[in-house]
Amino acid sequence: MGIFERYLSLWVGLCIVAGVVLGNLSPSAFAQIARWEYAHVNLLVAVLIWLMIYPMMIQVDFSAIKDVGTKPKGLALTLTINWLVKPFTMAAIGWLFFKVFFASWVDPQTANEYIAGMILLGVAPCTAMVFVWSQLTQGDPNYTLVQVSVNDIIMIFAFAPITAFLLGVTDITVPWETLLLSVGLYVVLPLLAGYLTRRFLHNQVSVIVQRLKPLSVMGLLATVVLLFGFQAQTIIANPESIVMIAIPLLIQTYGIFFIAYLAAKRMQLPHNVAAPAAMIGTSNFFELAVAVAISLFGLHSGAALATVVGVLVEVPVMLSLVKFANNTRHWFPSAASQS
Repeated sequence: MGIFERYLSLWVGLCIVAGVVLGNLSPSAFAQIARWEYAHVNLLVAVLIWLMIYPMMIQVDFSAIKDVGTKPKGLALTLTINWLVKPFTMAAIGWLFFKVFFASWVDPQTANEYIAGMILLGVAPCTAMVFVWSQLTQGDPNYTLVQVSVNDIIMIFAFAPITAFLLGVTDITVPWETLLLSVGLYVVLPLLAGYLTRRFLHNQVSVIVQRLKPLSVMGLLATVVLLFGFQAQTIIANPESIVMIAIPLLIQTYGIFFIAYLAAKRMQLPHNVAAPAAMIGTSNFFELAVAVAISLFGLHSGAALATVVGVLVEVPVMLSLVKFANNTRHWFPSAASQS
């Protein structure tokens, strides 16, 4: 495990602070960057997100899908949590908090945008960072590839309709063209680029990933700085909004993990399959959620802020769950006993 993974919370925390400070010291600079957009997609954010996603997509081996049948219960658990449970519980929790509990503190339009941002997080199961969480829990790397590969294929077809349905349920009008463009830009094209890289440079994949890894790290940290810079004045002016968004996100994140993890225990899955399965459902493809929120609602919207808070919440929460999963390894049968 490299220095980045070991001190991930520290680096992200420093970048959050840097973004808020820089955004308040030089709001005009961030306003200028915000104008670098085409078809509601910020070009600099798009480039940085690509830097994050592409090295991870190279590691997605679609040939591993042929091994799906070897451990179907783990994959069934992942897909059930990701596509039949998490999006709908996220929408329900968002609605409950911002339409009921916090209704008197947030105006209806802003509340709708916060809910929209939470929904975007809920409909985007983790693709990139799950490889880190899997490694930290000593997960089966090949099976993690299978889980991610199948999820990514489903995401191509399911993300837009589920998102549009849930946003429609919460009375938000969504332009399908923008949503489909975002899926193509941040899911389909990176997956295609990763597939072509594996196909034509198969023997050099590990070397390419190692060389690109620093760029991926830089992309993540720079994106965090930018996103918090864009929202800096809102954060300083309304710090309570960060707390209000974080509360339902924390409940959702821990809740989904324990639903998946305890289900895996009941299904008697080996720990090296159970832990990554729970992590994929718990973690979010926040790069996609952030990009779509910006595309649909704008850089300074409540939806974008909610997805940014998702970044803030996710890293320390996921590290705490990694520790919990490692401490409860004895709950599960070993992989050797099931082979």
